[in-house]
Amino acid sequence: MTTEPRTFPPRPLSAVKAVYARQAGCPSSFALAVADFEPWVEGVAFETADMSTVPGWSAAEVSELHEAFGSGVREELAELTTLEPGTTVAVAVVLRSIKVHEVDSHPRAFHRAGRQAVRNALVEAFGPPTTPWPKLY
Repeated sequence: MTTEPRTFPPRPLSAVKAVYARQAGCPSSFALAVADFEPWVEGVAFETADMSTVPGWSAAEVSELHEAFGSGVREELAELTTLEPGTTVAVAVVLRSIKVHEVDSHPRAFHRAGRQAVRNALVEAFGPPTTPWPKLY
């Protein structure tokens, strides 16, 4: 737990990579995303860079993956402020790129990747947590 107030992110964090891959039979899950975390006004701003086309996927399907990633980011940051009361979230998250698998990618996998991206950014900003995070199933 944080003993003194801190703001997330303390500095720009570029190209934070998150992979959520579960290969345990059918169905499987795969999501790969790269995002930037920039200091901003208090709260969470989320946007996607211009990457609306993924071969074999409609624009609506890709948009759904982007939205799921953003939802995961917001959910993980909301938990952070609950678990770490001294932390102020003031971040703009820009989703730079995604990679999909034609069968195993779906919104739930990108939701988990959004949560993992926040965890990876926190490690980059503050070092590893003193207690392990709960698993993302």
